[in-house]
Amino acid sequence: MELKRLYLSEFKYHDGEKDITMNIVDICTVKNEIAVAITDEGKISVRSFDLKIEDGRFFFEYGRMLDMIAVDDFEHPEN
Repeated sequence: MELKRLYLSEFKYHDGEKDITMNIVDICTVKNEIAVAITDEGKISVRSFDLKIEDGRFFFEYGRMLDMIAVDDFEHPEN
């Protein structure tokens, strides 16, 4: 997977109550970290998460239930 092409890719996450939009800001495989811009109820924050790998796929855990969010599920938003 070419990680550079994922910059600003988008993912829609539903936390059980509302939709949350996530955009990849940075991926650092050296530190095993991913930085994600999170838009939640009109508020934007940038958070870093541990980047994990399982079955050859990169993912991070998010939310109260630590849902696995796969990096390759992010897509470039339509213009």
